[in-house]
Amino acid sequence: MNAAKREQTYDEAEVKARLERELPHWRYEDGWIRRTYRTHSWKSTLMVINTVGHLAEAAWHHPDLTASYAWVEVRLMNHAAKGITNKDFELAKKIEEVIAWQPGKEGGALEGTPAEDQRFAYIKYDK
Repeated sequence: MNAAKREQTYDEAEVKARLERELPHWRYEDGWIRRTYRTHSWKSTLMVINTVGHLAEAAWHHPDLTASYAWVEVRLMNHAAKGITNKDFELAKKIEEVIAWQPGKEGGALEGTPAEDQRFAYIKYDK
């Protein structure tokens, strides 16, 4: 990006309105857009972290991550622009699309992770 060209940032009200409209499981807090993904185990947590890492690297826009045994928090803010930009919203949408994907609900050949068997439990999906 040309250093002289500054990306558009959104104020708090604009960010909150856009999250409500486009990313209802995300929230705005302390200058970041955030989402906490609940998992069933450390293995699932690492899979979420690696998925977010892959998407971020492909997009060349990198979130901050915090994790524990059964959760991952993703935080996005454009450091160069010193605020929330379209890059943050676009990456958040892609992360949400991939992490929240439940192929078993689509009716195709992919059945998805067995939810009834805790040995295979993965993400604690939002309703």
